[in-house]
Amino acid sequence: MAVVFARKYRASNTSATYAPDWAHSTKIEVVVWTVPVIIIAILAVITWKTSHELDPYKPLVSDVKPVQVDVISLDWKWLFVYPELGIASVNELAFPANTPVNFRITSDSVMNSFFIPSLGGQIYAMAGMQTKLHLIANEAGQYDGISSSYSGAGFSGMKFKAIATSDQAGFDAWVAKVKQSSKPLMTMGEFDVLAKPSQYHPVEYFSSADPALFTKVINKFMGHGMKMKAGEKMDMSHGQSMDHSAHQQHAEHQDHAGQMNMPMASQSVQAVSGE
Repeated sequence: MAVVFARKYRASNTSATYAPDWAHSTKIEVVVWTVPVIIIAILAVITWKTSHELDPYKPLVSDVKPVQVDVISLDWKWLFVYPELGIASVNELAFPANTPVNFRITSDSVMNSFFIPSLGGQIYAMAGMQTKLHLIANEAGQYDGISSSYSGAGFSGMKFKAIATSDQAGFDAWVAKVKQSSKPLMTMGEFDVLAKPSQYHPVEYFSSADPALFTKVINKFMGHGMKMKAGEKMDMSHGQSMDHSAHQQHAEHQDHAGQMNMPMASQSVQAVSGE
């Protein structure tokens, strides 16, 4: 445009139209507005597609069966439960390389943040709620995991190792090592002992673990009529339980209780007025 304008409106161009009162051009307006709108539309489509492709709740596409891991944030350590294998570990988890890992994440204490920087983004762990994360390690190795949200005195030591084994055999060997432990984690009493605050907690293995422990931990923080059952979803992406009937029954119970209390409240007001 700089070249065209300079050539067209040069002083020596006596054949150009002289329009000193010119103020508007529909053609120019169309160009000025259409080009930015097209650019914004293209960027919007790209942003929409890539944002949804990177959604941490979206399962990874793979022909390999994913490894299921339940993550529970404690003070100040990470508990990893393998519900399908019936084992658990503290501050260490393992999975085969090139195998998707489906994480369900919650907290038994304050809000925390689960983060393996070399594998993917962080996601929050919150008491009474479930969040999700899907990761995959394309190379075997040990990856550092951290808590990226300050959670108190032991925060600096709240770290763990994520081990990506070179093959399924390596992962099976790790599972066998965990099962050699003499420690069980089958009751809430045993869980409560583990959940006591500790700093720089060493790696710990549990040869047996309650597959429903994750659900039981969430239920500790749920209100009446809102208990989460095994297999149900309590996702932060929706901010509510998928069991809508429980919410409705809870609301109806409150309304009924309010109606029962209204006459008594009216009598109290009348008695005060009488006095």
